[in-house]
Amino acid sequence: MIVRQATIADLDTLVPLFDDYRQFYGQPSDPIGARSFLGDRFEHQQSIILLAFDGSHAVGFVQLFPSFSSTRLARTFILNDLFVAPDARGTGTGRALLNGACEYSRNVGAARLSLSTAVTNTAAQSLYERAGWTRDTDFYAYGIPLL
Repeated sequence: MIVRQATIADLDTLVPLFDDYRQFYGQPSDPIGARSFLGDRFEHQQSIILLAFDGSHAVGFVQLFPSFSSTRLARTFILNDLFVAPDARGTGTGRALLNGACEYSRNVGAARLSLSTAVTNTAAQSLYERAGWTRDTDFYAYGIPLL
């Protein structure tokens, strides 16, 4: 298993995985929209994407969005997207992507890496907990739809 940072040259490889990820969360397939969204992230340097490869076959990705902690006076990252292709689940790909995200974040001096997942996504929750992540019990997450 190789995990490496993706570049714009990986867009053709990344789009099908990203489209499958969106469908997993109930969105309709939209490869054109996925390509546009990811292309914008690369062009504006707004996220870090790591790709996992089994040989030459891409089997998963993780996307990190930069943020900052005012209280820690430091950079942080939000692990916003993690996806492993169905045929690669249970092979350690998810754990390798989490490890890669942690390693990248540490290497650039980030103070924290955070994520959230659907309450019903117990498979992901189990992976996170096995990898040493802890559920935050001090804060509630809130959101408001703007579109």
